[in-house]
Amino acid sequence: MQRRNSGKVARRRAGRGAASDVASSAGGLAAIASEVVACHRCPRLRRYCETIARTKRRAYRAEEYWGKPVPGFGDPLARLWILGLAPAAHGANRTGRMFTGDSSGDWLFAALHESGFARLASSASRHDGQHLTAAYISAVVRCAPPDNKPQPDEVAACSDFLTRELAALRNVAVLLCLGSIAFAAALRLLQAAGYAVPRPRPRFGHGAEYLLRPRATTTHPSSPPRALLVLASYHPSRQNTQTGRLTRPMWQAIFRRARAVVENAAPWTHSNRGFAG
Repeated sequence: MQRRNSGKVARRRAGRGAASDVASSAGGLAAIASEVVACHRCPRLRRYCETIARTKRRAYRAEEYWGKPVPGFGDPLARLWILGLAPAAHGANRTGRMFTGDSSGDWLFAALHESGFARLASSASRHDGQHLTAAYISAVVRCAPPDNKPQPDEVAACSDFLTRELAALRNVAVLLCLGSIAFAAALRLLQAAGYAVPRPRPRFGHGAEYLLRPRATTTHPSSPPRALLVLASYHPSRQNTQTGRLTRPMWQAIFRRARAVVENAAPWTHSNRGFAG
């Protein structure tokens, strides 16, 4: 009887611990989201987003644009963290949710749904009932930049949001970087957080992957004691998808790989490598 009772106590404690972890991660991400939305660090970007929100695209004239910095979105217990470049002017800058309401989002949510990370195969509004399981989406820059080209100081201004998301997303096993700017930002983030980044520095390429581990001596608060796979992909922009640089099979292979790692179907025995989609 005593053993059975001690087992029940242990399970209750484990349950309370898990619930506490969820609450802690969710609370941290909610605080970051509030600060993102209220951010005015980059006057050029704020002016641009507000101008786009006023002038609008003809197809969306009847809609009220978000027109503010866009916070991250997803599961506080995410195992897959997807890092994009920035909100699209008439996508997330309109809808208020990352990758929602544009063609890149169509590709992303279809792949997330197919691989079991998203409830819906498409997403057009932040009120559409979309829900992510074990996945989280954010971006290097939280405001839509003119011509999709943020300036270096604007990338730097947003970097602490990524640092704090890394600290909150303590279950992440895969960091999927969409495009070379996101890939470079991820390496800077992880190196600053105490991860050992190989030399020569990892190179971006579609399907390239690098397993990074925390340096043994690190005490950085955003560097949990875990290995993390940095996985690179071309961004699903029209420039890539309409030219054939990124095809559906290449894109789907990325998410199959992410799912396999998340489910521990692929143990950490491979060396850093790149592979073709």
